[in-house]
Amino acid sequence: MLNSLLLIGSFGTTEILLIVFVVILLFGAKRIPELFKGMGQGVREFKDATKDEGKIAAPQPPVQPPYQPPYPQNPNAPQPPLG
Repeated sequence: MLNSLLLIGSFGTTEILLIVFVVILLFGAKRIPELFKGMGQGVREFKDATKDEGKIAAPQPPVQPPYQPPYPQNPNAPQPPLG
């Protein structure tokens, strides 16, 4: 059983040509360069994003919220009982 699992990954010339033929049938000869161009751009963006994450940004000082004065109380309003 292990030998049959190892043979799954080996592709010969016939299998590769068959896969290429099916891809050409599905996408057409004109669309294949566009498809690979899009895949290349995606890979490039992924590499750029992983390079950016590798850089450590300088820590930013904490930002304090702006001061807001207390809301003025109505002196005529009833006060809650203390205690």
